[in-house]
Amino acid sequence: MAELNDTHSMSYDKALELSRALEADIRANPHRHVLLTGDRPTGRLHIGHYFGSLLNRVELSRLGLRTFILIADYQVLTDHEAFSDIKENTLNLVIDNIAAGLAPGKNTVFFPHSYIPELNQLMLPFLTLVSSAELSRNPTVKDEIASAGLKSVNEGMYTYPVHQACDILFCKGTVVPVGKDQLPHLEITRLIARRFNENYAKGTPVFPVPFALLSRSPSILGLDGNQKMSKSRGNAVMLSASEDETAALIKKAKTDSDRNITYDPQGRPEVANLLLLVSLCTGETPEDVAGRIGDKGAGALKQALTEALNEKLRPLRAERKRLERDPGWIRQVLRDGVAAARQVAAETLSEVRRAMNMDHLE
Repeated sequence: MAELNDTHSMSYDKALELSRALEADIRANPHRHVLLTGDRPTGRLHIGHYFGSLLNRVELSRLGLRTFILIADYQVLTDHEAFSDIKENTLNLVIDNIAAGLAPGKNTVFFPHSYIPELNQLMLPFLTLVSSAELSRNPTVKDEIASAGLKSVNEGMYTYPVHQACDILFCKGTVVPVGKDQLPHLEITRLIARRFNENYAKGTPVFPVPFALLSRSPSILGLDGNQKMSKSRGNAVMLSASEDETAALIKKAKTDSDRNITYDPQGRPEVANLLLLVSLCTGETPEDVAGRIGDKGAGALKQALTEALNEKLRPLRAERKRLERDPGWIRQVLRDGVAAARQVAAETLSEVRRAMNMDHLE
């Protein structure tokens, strides 16, 4: 991977350049790489997740990458007071991922990080490798605090990027799919990996420095035109929604008064968003979808999207219903994943102890 020479910090353009080189190396040498990705169990997944990340996870896993799917349950506590739904949400995240095409087994591991004590034990040495100033000026943390409307910020929020570093580095992840807004978090992980190796393991580095795999998926707006799809805003179509529920949600989607349907992301963002969703389902370009609908108006566009989306998601939803009927199997997937993840984490923790001269019992 000559193109993937490490840099101590980088611009977005540099991150994008390295991401493209990483894509090429993944396809040429998939078995060199370990993928770490996942979600916080704050609710069921929706079509934004499906087109933005789930399909990419499935593709990478099928290429042969060792794939770790993290359920970041501890991280829910950093900015969500309610915890009563974490258990149900965790099971639904696993169901959504499997229904989308991820096959649990030797190559694909599902686990909640609250069940991996060895992973969490990395937190203390990692905290010694970053300063409070470095954590405080993380722009992603600042944005998350603002978007959550937090008046009192717990230390879990500030140390969130360090816990994320534990998630990535325990399995020696090399590939981390992220959006542009998550790059500062990954930079903390890269910083910790470098500093650990420089401080404790110069001869034989313990951790690879992971790289961002920046999404090529276009940004999908909420159905109300908001920048982000969210269950709490009522502007998203859940993967678990019925076909009738999908139709009702799309019927309320925001458009404009111009009957002639054109693809103009800048001038007509809400209409462009619906055209984009149709194109993601059918494989057409958004421009071709617009040309097909022409002057039939927003009603025809919404009908086209309803039909295309329900057709696209029909197999996933059928598989989802089948999986929901067997919660015992879903829990077994998690048990198997926890066992596999703990074995990997224990091996990494043992390496960390040896590097830090703390292997007193070995």
